[in-house]
Order: sequence, then structure tokens, then C-alpha cells
Amino acid sequence: MGVLRSTQSMEAEVEEMRAALLLGPGPGAWRSSGGGAAAAKIAAGAEEGAAEPRTVCVTGGISFLGLAVVDRLLRHGYTVRLALETQEDLDKLREMEMFGENGRDGVWTVMANVMDPESLHRAFNGCVGVFHTSSLVDPGGISGYTKHMATLEAKAAEQVVEACVRTESVRKCVFTSSLLACVWRQNSPHHRRFPTTVDESCWSDETFCRENKLWFALGKTMAEKAAWRAARGRDLKLVTVCPALVTGPGFLRRNSTPSIAYLKGAHAMLAEGLLATADVERVAEAHVRVYEAMSGTAGGRYICYDHVVRRAEEFAELERQLGLRPRATAPPHGDAVPSFELCNRKLARLVSSRRRCTHDAYLPVAYD
Repeated sequence: MGVLRSTQSMEAEVEEMRAALLLGPGPGAWRSSGGGAAAAKIAAGAEEGAAEPRTVCVTGGISFLGLAVVDRLLRHGYTVRLALETQEDLDKLREMEMFGENGRDGVWTVMANVMDPESLHRAFNGCVGVFHTSSLVDPGGISGYTKHMATLEAKAAEQVVEACVRTESVRKCVFTSSLLACVWRQNSPHHRRFPTTVDESCWSDETFCRENKLWFALGKTMAEKAAWRAARGRDLKLVTVCPALVTGPGFLRRNSTPSIAYLKGAHAMLAEGLLATADVERVAEAHVRVYEAMSGTAGGRYICYDHVVRRAEEFAELERQLGLRPRATAPPHGDAVPSFELCNRKLARLVSSRRRCTHDAYLPVAYD
């Protein structure tokens, strides 16, 4: 396809991201995997099964979080192969003006469908790591997510991990899950003196999610479990990052549909102390830091959030910004002590460490 060029002016909400992507020494460009001598070299390396130690592939790179992960990887010195599913995704990149002849070098596009193992294998071949950030969202659904999407999400997760295992060059995979895969359960421990801690050992109850039509939470739970099952006993190191509601500059427009899907059942989460947000830049940085820590003994799951929503007024503002109709009454329990307390200590220790993390034992995840 040659050098990609912009065709329209960038929208206001991506101004900050564009500025970040245009940083970097010297001229460069976002290129497709089919253009130029450098692209031919990358393609040849992929065919031979060779892999540059800092070449990684990102799925869902057109998404709000995906673009932030790509930017962070570039800042850390990685070469990124950006897996796009459709020509429409490529067109969106053009419209965002996040590349050009004066843009940043090190990003290459390749077409790959998360439901097509062969295309995934071709996209991953020659990369040493994969960041699976893509998520299935039904724009026609009222909440942005349907029961059927949950099944597809789990299938896609399995396909991605199987493709990673099959691709000889790939050694590590960072899988983007959700805090929603940790917080929903049948019975809340009310009337306890101290709240129950929710950390990486907690899983959402799939039956509860189905009964309450929490399809987005169900999809994330099923997908993450499918990923762990597919990786068990295989020659692939897997970690999962479970972020809270991802916010940041532009999220109201660029991430509104997943945000609305995430907030289904949010009044209950608010009352229980489980409603949290995570800035997109911090989530992206967490992905890269976790990936690099995998070279040691780090592994398993990582809960990621930076703010717990505790006041009804704060949540009402979130609803208003997303165009949701606020409830006439405040959430139940008022100022009572929440039943749960979120814990992201594991990720906090890793991110704050100046050295490569070696204290988190890489233990099998209990997903059954």
C-alpha cells in the first residue's frame, strides 16, 4: 500500500494522542506491511520465522486503548505491527491523522481477523510478543454488547492464544481483560465489620452475569478464562490485565459504546465499592511494564485502576457525560461501609519498581 497519508483533519479529541505519536527522532511514517524495502525485509523475516527481539503485534490497535498501547510501545523503543480487521479501520487511521511523512517510524499495518487463525498466524509471525487489546462491540445493541457477543469474545480469545502458540516466534502474550471479570458474584458479604478484598484471585460468577444480563462482564470473564485454558501447558507465557472503566481525553466520543456497556449494573458496583476508573495512559503503560516484567518471573492477572468512584454525584456526572439517563434516587446503602474493597497492590508494586519485577511468582491461574 505504500506510505499512508492523511485525508482529513484530525478530530479534536485525538489531538493529544496525535501529538504523542508525532514525537520521536527524525522523519518516519506509519506504513503498511506491503510497502517499501523495510516492509519487504520485515515480511521476509516473518516468512523465515525470524523475530526481532523488540517487534510485537497489537490487535485492536484502532481502539481507544489500542492506540495508547501502540504509543507506549513506541516510546519504549518497540517496533509495532498493528493488526487491523477491515479497510474501514485503515480509513479511520487516515482520518485521525496520526501518521504521515513527518510521523513516527516503527508502526506497520497488517490485516488480520481475530476469528481467522491463518490471518492471525501471518500477522504474528516474526513478532516475539502479542498484545491482544481488541474487543467485540455491537454498535447496534442498546448497551453496545449482546449475549451473542459474549460467546464470540470467548471464541476470539481462544483463537488468538492458539495462534500465539502456533507461531514459533511468539513467546509472550498480554491479554486485555476487564475488572468486570473479577467483581460480580452471587452473594455479597453484608454485615461484616471489614470489607472483603477483591484482587486478582477473584472471578466473576458467569451464572450471576447471565441471570442479570450483564453481557459485557460475561464476555470478559468467558474470554479471559478461554485464554487461560488455551495457554495451559503450552509454550507461551500469558498475563492478563484487568482494567477498570477506561477514561481519558476523548473517551466520551471514542470509547462511549464500550463505556456504556461497562456501566450496566454500575449502581450496584457503586454501592459495593467496586466501581472504578483507569486513565488510558496508565493502562497502556501497565501493559508495557507487565510485558517487560514477564522476562523475569512475573505473570498471572493484574487488576488495573487508579480511582474508585465513591460518591453518587460523581457517578451521575459519568452518566450525564455518556448520555445516560440518571436514576431519580441515589444508589442503595447510602454512606454505609462498602462490602468490598478493590486491591491493585500487585500491579502497583510492579509499576513502581525501577528494576525488572522478579517477586511475583508465575503460578497457574485457577479459572475453573
